[in-house]
Amino acid sequence: MGTAMSAVLPAPLAMRVFAAFASGYFMSYALRSVNAVIAPDLIAEFGLSNAQLGSLSSAYFIAFAAMQMPLGIWLDRFGSRRVDATLLLVAAAGCAVFALAHSVAMLWVGRALIGIGVSGALMASLRAFRFWYVDARQQQLAAWMLVAGTLGALVTTVPVQWALPLVGWRGVFWIAAAMLCASSAAIALKLPSEPVHAAHPDESPWAAYRQVFGEPYFWRFGIVSLTVQASFIAFQSLWVGPWLRTVLGIDADSAAQALFVFNLVLMLGYLALGWAVPAMVRQGWTTLRLVAGGTAVMLAIELAIAFAHGAWAWLLWLPLALAATVNTLSQTHVSLSFPAKLTGRAFTAYNLLTMTGMFLAQWLFGVTVDLLGGGGHSEQGFRRALLAWIVLQLAALLVLVFWRVRPPKPAT
Repeated sequence: MGTAMSAVLPAPLAMRVFAAFASGYFMSYALRSVNAVIAPDLIAEFGLSNAQLGSLSSAYFIAFAAMQMPLGIWLDRFGSRRVDATLLLVAAAGCAVFALAHSVAMLWVGRALIGIGVSGALMASLRAFRFWYVDARQQQLAAWMLVAGTLGALVTTVPVQWALPLVGWRGVFWIAAAMLCASSAAIALKLPSEPVHAAHPDESPWAAYRQVFGEPYFWRFGIVSLTVQASFIAFQSLWVGPWLRTVLGIDADSAAQALFVFNLVLMLGYLALGWAVPAMVRQGWTTLRLVAGGTAVMLAIELAIAFAHGAWAWLLWLPLALAATVNTLSQTHVSLSFPAKLTGRAFTAYNLLTMTGMFLAQWLFGVTVDLLGGGGHSEQGFRRALLAWIVLQLAALLVLVFWRVRPPKPAT
C-alpha cells in the first residue's frame, strides 16, 4: 500500500491506521459469516427450522441496521477512533452472551449485541479514510477493507470446521471475544484522531439525514444495494452452506472446504478490484457501468445455480463471488457525492439500506424456502426461493439502468 495510500500521514502510520481498522472489520465479517459453518451444530442442539435459523442469523443484521443512523451522528461528532473502539467491546460482550446461551432467545440477544458492536467497523474506517487519504484512493481503500473482511470469512470456513471438535462452537465465540478486545485496544491506543464536525447549537443532528435520504441519486444505487448486494451477502454469510448440503448433497467437511474456496475467490476478487479501480477510472469506466454490468452477470450465474445439479455445481458460486465485488463500489461513490461534514451520515445511511436488505434477505429467504418447499429442509424449496430472488434483483437492476437521475455533484 505504501506511501501512495496516504495524503496526510507518513507511510508507517498510514499502514498502522489501515491495519487497525481492518482488524475490526476482519472480526465483523467473520462473525457475520460463522453461522454458515456452525449451522448444523445449532440446528442439532436447538432444533431450529430454516425460518428460525434465518431469523437467528439475521439478528446480527437488524441490530446492525438499527445502529446506522445514530452511528453516523456519533462518527461525525466524536470521530472514528473513539466510536469504533467502544463498539467493538460491545461485540465482545455479545460473543460472551452467545457462548453462554442455552436458549434460542439468548442466542438471538448475543447475536444482536454482536451486530451492534461491529456496526461501525467499516463505516468508521471509511469516514476516517476520507480525512487521511486522497479522494482518488477512496474506492481502492474500500476494496482493500473488503479483502480484510473476506479474510475473516475465510477463517470461519475450514479453520472453524477444524476447531469445532476441539473447542466447540461456544469456544469459537470465546476466542472471538478475546480478539475483539485486542482490536479495540489497537484502535483506541495506537491511532490518531481525525477531524470531527462541531454541530451548530440550533442544528438537529438528525436533520442531515433528510438531505441524504432525500437525494434521488442516493436511491438510484441504493435500491441495488438493498436487494442485489444485500442478497449476495446473506447467501455468503448463511445460505451457501445449507445450499451445498441440502441442494447438492455435500457433506459438512466438504461444504466447509467449498466455502473456504468461495471466500478465497471473493477475497482475491476484492484485492484485484482494489488494484484495478484507479486504472479503470482513468480508462473511462464509470461506477454505474461497472455496477450494472456486474449485476447482470450475477443474475445470469444465479439462474444457472438455480438449475444446476451434480458434484461440479458448487463451482458456479465462484464466478458469482467475482461478479459481486463490483457492487461494493456504490457506497463510496454515492457517499462522496455529499459534503465532507456529512460523510459519517452519508456512509451510514447507505449502510442502513444494505444492512436492512441483508436482514430481510437472510430471514425471508429461509421463510421462502419453507413455504415453497412444503416445510423442512427441501431441495426444491431452495431452488424456487432462489428463482424468486432473481426476479427481485432484476427489478432493482432495471431501476439502476433506466432511472437517469444525476449525482448532486460530480462523483468519482
